[in-house]
Amino acid sequence: MFWSLLILAGGLAVLIKGADFLIDGSSSIAKKLKVPFIVIGLVVVAFGTSLPELVVNILASAQGATDLAIGNVIGSNISNILLILGVAAIIFPLTLKTSTTWKEVPLSLLAIILVFVVANDVMLDNANQNIMGRIDGIVLMSFFLIFIYYTYGVGKVKSTEEDGIKTYSTWLSIAMIIAGIGGLALGGKLAVDSAVNIARIIGISEAVIGLTIVAIGTSLPELAASAVAAFKKNPDIAVGNIVGSNIFNVFWVLGLSSIIRPLPFSIDLNLSVIFAIGITAILFLFMFVGKRHILERWQGIGFVLLYVAYLIYVVTTA
Repeated sequence: MFWSLLILAGGLAVLIKGADFLIDGSSSIAKKLKVPFIVIGLVVVAFGTSLPELVVNILASAQGATDLAIGNVIGSNISNILLILGVAAIIFPLTLKTSTTWKEVPLSLLAIILVFVVANDVMLDNANQNIMGRIDGIVLMSFFLIFIYYTYGVGKVKSTEEDGIKTYSTWLSIAMIIAGIGGLALGGKLAVDSAVNIARIIGISEAVIGLTIVAIGTSLPELAASAVAAFKKNPDIAVGNIVGSNIFNVFWVLGLSSIIRPLPFSIDLNLSVIFAIGITAILFLFMFVGKRHILERWQGIGFVLLYVAYLIYVVTTA
């Protein structure tokens, strides 16, 4: 237990430093190229911070741990919105661009709704079992390609924003991004492995591990990246990272996982999927409550408290 706790602390430290490098390097390149920072958040940072989910899911699907693979994605998307956006909004109120409010957030809502649709074969198609097959994975991956194409179109609109972001040489910025992504992947793996080990010592089931411990662990890169971005008052990266990561988790991570190996879906996970749909819809509605297109501190506090309540419910009803 002691060594697991020590490795967990080390993994967290690597995560935070990796996030710092990734934010600084990607922000520098964005400013040099005059690319909207929301694009950097949606693609570069979101992909880098989704690597732990990708690694965990590939290993889990290859080993047949389907509850862990699906629960990881669902749980990560829930923690991304409630915990990470909540914490980031508490640090610094997050202003969402109009395109984020009307396009990226609804796309992330569509993504989690698609999970419910493709996973519930028995309910929706009178099938013999619920399974996310290779065709479902191809459908999800197709949406991922559409998302990348859309983001490319957004990136063609040059940004004229002025801010205090520091710029570095191109090669140093690239090196910082690579080091940051590497730090996030390594730190995430160390943190997740140690957390899972601790959970198993305590005696928690695989399904609960997927929805809570692993989900939180693989979301730590997003937490670190968005918190750092919020401290640096760069809401585009803080928000784009989370919205982009949720889209990546479903279309890319879960799509690729089900292509590698069809994933049987436990009906017990439906409640968490519906909950994820609900909180994504709440995020959209929050953009029209209080200050328009701004996630305020009180809303962030509400998100964090709701996440604590969700964790208590999952653990106590397991």
